[in-house]
Amino acid sequence: MMSLMTWIDERFPASQLWREHISEYYAPKNFNFWYYFGSLAMLVLVNQLLTGIWLTMFYTPSAAEAFASVEYIMRDVEWGWLIRYMHSTGASFFFIVVYLHMMRALLYGSYQKPRELIWIFGCLIFLVLMAEAFMGYVLPWGNMSYWGAQVIISLFGAIPVIGDTLVTWVKGDFVLGDATLNRFFALHVVALPIVLLGLVVAHIMALHHVGSNNPDGVDIKKNKDANGIPKDGIPFHPYYTVKDLFGVGVFLILFAGVIFFVPTFGGLFLEPPNFTPADPLATPDHIAPVWYFTPFYSILRAITFDMLWVPAKLWGVILMFGAVGILFFLPWLDRSPVRSIRYKGWLYKAILAVFVASFLLLGYLGTQPPGDWRGPAALIGTIIYFAFFLLMPIYSRFDKTKPVPERVTK
Repeated sequence: MMSLMTWIDERFPASQLWREHISEYYAPKNFNFWYYFGSLAMLVLVNQLLTGIWLTMFYTPSAAEAFASVEYIMRDVEWGWLIRYMHSTGASFFFIVVYLHMMRALLYGSYQKPRELIWIFGCLIFLVLMAEAFMGYVLPWGNMSYWGAQVIISLFGAIPVIGDTLVTWVKGDFVLGDATLNRFFALHVVALPIVLLGLVVAHIMALHHVGSNNPDGVDIKKNKDANGIPKDGIPFHPYYTVKDLFGVGVFLILFAGVIFFVPTFGGLFLEPPNFTPADPLATPDHIAPVWYFTPFYSILRAITFDMLWVPAKLWGVILMFGAVGILFFLPWLDRSPVRSIRYKGWLYKAILAVFVASFLLLGYLGTQPPGDWRGPAALIGTIIYFAFFLLMPIYSRFDKTKPVPERVTK
């Protein structure tokens, strides 16, 4: 075995990579619950790739046969129903894990210097993941998939001058059909996964280059012993590999529970209209995206009136894309002298709590039909969402902070 490893190491730096990124990568010793979600995101990514490859063996990207091919997988292919539910449920769990991973960054300031590029890579991963999920959502060609695609693609028509041409270009035709499915299929199974994997590698490389953040927001590289080892660091392997295995076990129990008992999760993971074939003549009672898009869908619908000679629909599109785009500027919007919420004042904590509550409210409103109190509530939620970021240079600077310890605590 040793001779084999020596032979490999002479031709490929396998042992060097293992040491640099696993066994001799020193991570802070005070990681907590919030630090499970990075490794869980990797686990779900592998699940999506493997189950996706298997599903492509039986799926037909054709408007006439796509829905029937999914039904064939569910009913006739051995264990096909399990693989399909692992993939569809995995998409929702992917976003649960990613949202919690991003929440960790907001709590502990993991986007601040020198980790700005890690955050930017993470935001790019989030953006690509949204595109990947949307295209995968369309592929089963159920009725909600069809009408959801119709609504989202039509948004490009709000762009002045080039809007209508852009809509036709995205569809690949004047109507949703074979051309749309084929290009979405190609992007979903080939192009976007390649980009996603590249961004994940870049995200991890940037993380290991500057080192991991921790709940105290203290850089452990500043305190090293005579051997150059951080005094507050421990090797990622075996300490955090064992810790992550426990998290994986709990996660898989929850994941299996949903797959085997509530795979549609009451219509949140898979909507009832998506169990009927796409029908251009039968619009669902309420067209809404999957739950992980609903906060941004609420922002899209929040503006119902024209402003500054700009149509309401265009404002909605601008705000929806702006809600994702503003995330990229977070490292430069936060002017707080400390990273971790442990040492920030009540002002930041209160504002963050309001932001999280408004984001959850927007998510709920996105699943509901518009009208009554929901319209004003979505507008208020949208204002709070953007105010959290745009006012951050002010309130983060004036927030009263506590002294940060020289070394990490428990």
